[in-house]
Amino acid sequence: MKPNPTPPKFKPIAGNLATPTRARRFASMMYEGVLLFAVVFLADYLFDTLTQSKHGLMLRSARQAWLFLVIGGYFLLCWTRSGQTLPMKAWHIRLVAVDGTSPSFGRLVVRFLLMWALPLLGAASVWAISKLTGWPSALALIVAAPFAVFIPTWFSPQQQFLHDQLAGTRLVNVPTSENP
Repeated sequence: MKPNPTPPKFKPIAGNLATPTRARRFASMMYEGVLLFAVVFLADYLFDTLTQSKHGLMLRSARQAWLFLVIGGYFLLCWTRSGQTLPMKAWHIRLVAVDGTSPSFGRLVVRFLLMWALPLLGAASVWAISKLTGWPSALALIVAAPFAVFIPTWFSPQQQFLHDQLAGTRLVNVPTSENP
């Protein structure tokens, strides 16, 4: 793996790069969902205003692409500036490169794209099972699908998500004194 040629945007974390517990990462993800609701609501309102859409099915593909870009912009902006979104700051978690420095922008884009793989696979599974057997049997998968992202952490020596392992990034604890 080549070293990061750009200087770190934030101070590398001193000491060991301990991984946050699964419970803290899950709590951060739930908090992130609440914030993303607001981000998506505002972005969708802007989309509807600019396109004069009357309901959610108008321009559906364009709307989905727009929201994907807005969500990507939100994460990439936060990760580039400090390695943390607001929920990550609240739970003292930071995204860093494997060596503890600031990840490159390309690495962050790869991480963002890869983090969609398991949720989309879960959604596809729910859809397929609902088509084969009906909705009642798919309801269990709807509840279980968000937890699928944690399965690879049980098999990783550093308990990292699969998308972090593949992108060359990792989530680490941030000492309270170093949290911006």
